[in-house]
Amino acid sequence: MANRGLSAPAIAVTGATGRLGGKVAQLMSEAGLPLRLLVRRPDAAPTLLRSEAAETSYGDWPTCRRALNGIETVFMVSARESAERVADHRTFIDAAVAAGVRHVVYTSFYGAGPDAVFTFARDHWATEEHIRASGMQWTFLRDNLYLDLVPLIPGPDGVIRGPGGTGRISAVAQDDIADVAAAVLLQPANHAGVTYDLTGPDELSLADAAAQLSEATGRHVTYIDETLEEGYASRAGYGAPAWELEAWITTYLAIAAGELAGLSDAVERVTGHRPLTLRDLLARM
Repeated sequence: MANRGLSAPAIAVTGATGRLGGKVAQLMSEAGLPLRLLVRRPDAAPTLLRSEAAETSYGDWPTCRRALNGIETVFMVSARESAERVADHRTFIDAAVAAGVRHVVYTSFYGAGPDAVFTFARDHWATEEHIRASGMQWTFLRDNLYLDLVPLIPGPDGVIRGPGGTGRISAVAQDDIADVAAAVLLQPANHAGVTYDLTGPDELSLADAAAQLSEATGRHVTYIDETLEEGYASRAGYGAPAWELEAWITTYLAIAAGELAGLSDAVERVTGHRPLTLRDLLARM
């Protein structure tokens, strides 16, 4: 471990080199709490006061067990998407139990369930179930789609394509998720056994999103509602593995089925501030 001036942090943050984990680590550091940052490359970890970096990856039980030694609460950002994601999550969770971790704050997905349309929502449910069975305390942050990714959805031709029908999304900004996570980590006992659905303040159809992107950027953005067959055909040239292609398509099918609609007040209730809208986010860019 690369120590940066502390002896025994009680909180570990995974994914600290990424956008969400890095923001949470920054907020916790600003609150004056000692942290252990669990990263693949310690030299890439953010430089924060009272933090130390530990090298590990979710699928590596020995390094996870070592990195979690002495930790009471861990912020577990879901692993990068892969066919082995659930297995890697389970390895990390088992290592956390072995290390004596008491509480896991896990970034799950909105509508996670065994029968969810979106394949990754099923994976998140499987991870939640493993955490529930672990004996550790838990808090689940079920994030809707990242609002930050909405500007990246259109293709080079300015078209959003997918079999999303007229369904709506309640996308949430990563900064709002980070604010919720930091509030939970500051007083984890107050949030034990709680599942928070994290959404923005608006339900947007993909046509709505296209219109707001056009308005904010001056680029003409449109939405084409594809059939299922058209959805697979328009993505066939990417050479993606089957599991990834299915995830792309089922994201849109979940939207069409209404599984990403609905609004929650959790962001405001936990943080005290209203979540960002797409217009708010675009104004910052």
